[in-house]
Amino acid sequence: MQFHMQEMMSRSLKATVQEVLDVSELFKGRADVIAAGPLHVSLEVAGHEGFVTVEGTLTIDLELACSRCLEPTKEHTVIPFFEQFKPPSNEEADGNTDENEEFVELKSDRLDLLPFLEEALLVFMPFAPLCGKDCKGLCQTCGENLNERTCECKNERIDPRFESLKDLFKE
Repeated sequence: MQFHMQEMMSRSLKATVQEVLDVSELFKGRADVIAAGPLHVSLEVAGHEGFVTVEGTLTIDLELACSRCLEPTKEHTVIPFFEQFKPPSNEEADGNTDENEEFVELKSDRLDLLPFLEEALLVFMPFAPLCGKDCKGLCQTCGENLNERTCECKNERIDPRFESLKDLFKE
């Protein structure tokens, strides 16, 4: 997925990218990602005068560990993707930062989309995936999955500063 910026811009070329990428290497060593399906890429790359736009969607099926009970949960994620790229400029920055923030300035004439797609995938990953909205999680004392069984642990927590007061009203 590489494009020549000058050629795309000078001819106002458009290209459609429909690919399936293996991103399993991206999640290697992460305990929260149990399995990751392939990343389905559907993008439209268009050259304009002075910049190139890339717009479309990324789709992936993930199997993640629930952040409360650690049970596997499946997530179907659709990520909107839009970036504007401009070629490297020979001019010094003239203080026009608002315009420059809209564009990603490349270091060379070659536009490689793979690092930008991987970044978008990592940014849009669910922060705290849940197996269900009513997930009860694990017991803090014994580690029992409270979705499956209730345990007999006393989860009554007393602030250590007030612990001496607990016997005040006992007879």
